[in-house]
Amino acid sequence: MSTNPYAAPRAQVADETIDLRGDFLPAGRKVPTGNGWTWISAAWSIFRAKAGLWIATAVVLSVIYLALFVAYTLFPFVGAILFTLLSPVYAAGLVIMSRAIDRGGDARFNQLFAGFTHRLGALLTVGIVYFIANLVIGVGVFWLLGADMSMSAIPADPTAALMLTSKVAVAGLIVMALMLPVVMAVWFAPALIALHEMAPIEAMKHSFSGGLKNMLPFLLYGIVLLVASVIASIPALLGWLVLGPVIGASIYTSYRDIYFTEPAA
Repeated sequence: MSTNPYAAPRAQVADETIDLRGDFLPAGRKVPTGNGWTWISAAWSIFRAKAGLWIATAVVLSVIYLALFVAYTLFPFVGAILFTLLSPVYAAGLVIMSRAIDRGGDARFNQLFAGFTHRLGALLTVGIVYFIANLVIGVGVFWLLGADMSMSAIPADPTAALMLTSKVAVAGLIVMALMLPVVMAVWFAPALIALHEMAPIEAMKHSFSGGLKNMLPFLLYGIVLLVASVIASIPALLGWLVLGPVIGASIYTSYRDIYFTEPAA
């Protein structure tokens, strides 16, 4: 492992369920299916340790992404680029913050923006690759199927309207399936770049490898978070002030579990 100016002193969270001890495995390892739940419970412990800091972070990120959404409505292409480019940068900040809390270090609010001063070019490269993949896959699939992405001109004839809607639905499902490997390549890339000084393409390759080895844990993880997202959305979205940080911290806890060997007995 390389040295990192954002690394915090080594210490354990009191009730953590995954230990960081062990050797770093760049390509990751396969973990039990049940660890999909463990990632979330460990992330909850990290959130609970600094709940005030996390909630403040969630509020600030909400404002930032609301501004990006407004930019998207006014200038769709520019807004989409900004949203995609900045996401890995903020993800790196969340990972750095989670690591500091996990190790008992001095977690600070400004660590959210650490990606802007540490490996910014590499993180933006991940965002660029993700944006291009989104654009190529999305536009390509809808064009090949002859589906109108905007659904702006729905035919008056019910049969024609049903056919168009079906095309759009099928195109959407195909896009989701084709984007899954891309998401796997991006998911752990910010952590591998920020904490291990990896080059962007190398980080995405190892991120994909770690995700591919752990499809079942990620399936459980996704199901649990899907249910949690519905519950968090009920009270005027206020539950996302907790769920959002837990998801952010779970990027770190899943990385910590997959990319390190089992701790010594």
